[in-house]
Amino acid sequence: MAHTDTSRSEHAASMAPYVADRARAAGSFGCRGPVRYDAKGQLHPEILRDFETHGFYIFEDVIDSDEVAELRDAVEDTIERAPSPPDSDTDAQGRPALGLDNRIKPYVFIKPLSDPWGGTKLLSGRHPTKMLEPTPDEDVPDHVVHLVLQMCTSMPSALRLYGHPDLLSIAEAINGPDFVPYNDAIFVKKPGVGGAVSWHQDGATHWDNPQWHPGIHGFNFQVQLYPTTPANALWIVPGSHKQGRIDIAARVAANPDGERLPDAIPLVTGAGDVTIVNRQVLHGSFANTSPDPRVSITFGFYPRSSVIGVAGELNTALDKTKVKAKVYDEQHILRRSAVVQVALDARHQDRPHERRYQYAPFADAQDHYRYGPETIESVLKDYAVHDIAI
Repeated sequence: MAHTDTSRSEHAASMAPYVADRARAAGSFGCRGPVRYDAKGQLHPEILRDFETHGFYIFEDVIDSDEVAELRDAVEDTIERAPSPPDSDTDAQGRPALGLDNRIKPYVFIKPLSDPWGGTKLLSGRHPTKMLEPTPDEDVPDHVVHLVLQMCTSMPSALRLYGHPDLLSIAEAINGPDFVPYNDAIFVKKPGVGGAVSWHQDGATHWDNPQWHPGIHGFNFQVQLYPTTPANALWIVPGSHKQGRIDIAARVAANPDGERLPDAIPLVTGAGDVTIVNRQVLHGSFANTSPDPRVSITFGFYPRSSVIGVAGELNTALDKTKVKAKVYDEQHILRRSAVVQVALDARHQDRPHERRYQYAPFADAQDHYRYGPETIESVLKDYAVHDIAI
């Protein structure tokens, strides 16, 4: 059980020595710098080596300041359009709330400073322990937005980000030119109310696969819209992606400091930086009792071999029911991957002079996936229903 008798200020103060120590340790790993390519235009092998060794990399200054500002505005506007209270049909200003007609609602709400998944059976039970849940200040709302879902429908700027040429080139370098998308979710950790995400590994399907390898469950990007600090950042245990399925509960129980794992480090970034983390890395985040916001636009990709013909086993974070396992066939993969191709065209329309990434699965069908009213209806509407989760 997580303690709930610690105030926000007490939690921040008690975390300070640990945060400072592990932030210093993070500097020894390097694993950060601009996106670099070799003479053949391929992602630089030094970056790939660091990622394969440690399971993460921090790409600096990937998203320019104008795009970051545009994304911030879009996310804040989307949050303002959330139902208030969560079961309402209207937002805080009395306007119709966003996404009422979506098959999957675009918001996940939590109680301030809580850990909604820790110690539950949600998401295939992959969060076996619960993070400390400090008591929030008295003047905060009863519920806050924790996740924003299906961003490519509600935010054109986020759709364009999904087609970023450097990010997709990185995906190709790691997973091959026919890489397959996972899902997307914007993590919102506002100061003094942002929730925790208990220690977990993302993969659920392939732990016992005879062909298991450290990259079999893919990776996630997180595009950071604000500078992240050790107190509000994503934390990881470097190299843990190579260890197979970890007994997280036992590791936390054996640690004298509980959830404050001695080998974890925070991924400290600037606004516009992009982190990449192997989905098998042990990772999580603490309740945000700091004065600083973190908003992380998160989306991931798999090797095609990891999903074709595979039955997804991952529970959903979108509700409290278990998703029925489905076999991801060619048609399903094409349907979900089409979002990438539409995003590429949307970005090209907005930034015609920028290098345009060529997504191999749609090399001969680009004309059928132009961004506009037709593909908004046929590809982007309710695309999250077709997310691929393993």
